[in-house]
Amino acid sequence: MTRRLTVAERLASTEKDALLDNIARHSEWDQFLVEQAVLHFGSVVTEFSCNDFRDVLPDLGPGLLGAAINSLRTAGVIAHTDRMVPSTQANTHAHRIAVWTLTDKGRAIAARRRAARSHGSEAA
Repeated sequence: MTRRLTVAERLASTEKDALLDNIARHSEWDQFLVEQAVLHFGSVVTEFSCNDFRDVLPDLGPGLLGAAINSLRTAGVIAHTDRMVPSTQANTHAHRIAVWTLTDKGRAIAARRRAARSHGSEAA
């Protein structure tokens, strides 16, 4: 016998679905911006968190930054360091967020992109 969801559970599920739909509607450009920020910060520092990106990225809407980070983790571009830091975003009330590092795959992608930019500026 299947358990019936409570009103609160149904509402939470509806809100989650709406958030996921909103994230999916974001353009590839927004996702590209997050990827570029991750590759840049990962090339400059050993470890980074979403705190490092908030000042350099435009407002992406709720959930997009986390979804993009999760996508990069799933793709093997970044890896969790097993460290957490407090969020600096005011509305999160300093909840804990993950600290990341580039994987070998992520460093290779960043190096290829740097080389392509360097090559492109020489050709101009």
